[in-house]
Amino acid sequence: MKKCTIDPDHSVAAFAIRHMGIAMVRGMFHKLSGCIYFDADDVSRSTVEAEIEVGSLSTGIKKRDEHVLSDEMLDAAKYPTITFRSTRVVPGGTGKATVHGDLTIHGVKKPVALEAEHFGPVKSPWGGEISVGFTATTRLNRQDFGVNWGNDILEHGGMVAGKDVEITLDVEADLEP
Repeated sequence: MKKCTIDPDHSVAAFAIRHMGIAMVRGMFHKLSGCIYFDADDVSRSTVEAEIEVGSLSTGIKKRDEHVLSDEMLDAAKYPTITFRSTRVVPGGTGKATVHGDLTIHGVKKPVALEAEHFGPVKSPWGGEISVGFTATTRLNRQDFGVNWGNDILEHGGMVAGKDVEITLDVEADLEP
């Protein structure tokens, strides 16, 4: 079992949500931290603990970012972090696994499953560091986490903000010596 520390300079949590039933709005959280205890020989023994700083949100539109961070949506002042703690890892073939765990958003903790893939380990060309990469995806219902702004049904049947949110985590982590 190897301890891997999430490299905040090379990791991001991205999301996409349908706006008014017609276009996908994408955004990222740029500040992630945490540890992955990774067992390449028996992936089922691996664990993950990660934290995302909600205030690091960027959708590319300042006014939209301010609204998403406001108390109408994520309420970053009251809930400054999103956390994930794995409860079980199920191997899914070479380099793949399903990572089950508890995700806490907006003060609400719910079980989720992330479809994950790992890459590496590789040795850094600039020194002795060895890094491993992970990509994980899931889809969740924002209403399950108490994020309820945007539920108005529009004339064509879409919602101002869609219920389903696609999540993608791209993480680089450094192996502890």
